[in-house]
Amino acid sequence: MTQGLVRLQHSGQSHFVTFSCYRRQTGLNSPAICVLFLKTLEKTRRQFSLCVYGYVVMPEHVHLLLGEPGSGTLADAIHFLKLSSAKHRQFISGEHINSGHFWQKRYYDRNIRSYSDFRGKLRYIHRNPVKRGLCEKPEDWPWSSFRHYALGELGTVEIESEWTARKRADRTEVLQPGTSCFPP
Repeated sequence: MTQGLVRLQHSGQSHFVTFSCYRRQTGLNSPAICVLFLKTLEKTRRQFSLCVYGYVVMPEHVHLLLGEPGSGTLADAIHFLKLSSAKHRQFISGEHINSGHFWQKRYYDRNIRSYSDFRGKLRYIHRNPVKRGLCEKPEDWPWSSFRHYALGELGTVEIESEWTARKRADRTEVLQPGTSCFPP
């Protein structure tokens, strides 16, 4: 947990989360590592009953738009995600990282306070690769949730959106009352 900062957690709260590779190194610059990270994010989503609204994996950092976990705390979920992805990365890359440092120790968490704030952060997440010059259009970046929203594509990580909620309702697997993942 970050020292000196109080993390506010409320039922139904959404969070804009950012964390970086150790010393902003480009540790997420291979497709195999990005796939591994997304699989670990999906595992984290399931284990913590976490609503994932959006994400982007950049070469040296990650942005996530998340709901409050159904079990545990957001800090627990982020810790699990970072620890698991760092451990599994060693097997993919063939590296043994003696120092244990893949991620920066801390992470940035901002509570989302309105629907316009939510939309703005989701837009920021999806436009980040374009702004950085990594691709020309958001749909060209394979490591983001943009294609889910724009094209209805299902990816490695289940994204909570109106589209997935309708699909779930069509399968009669509706959420239980009081467990909606949609932001305020």
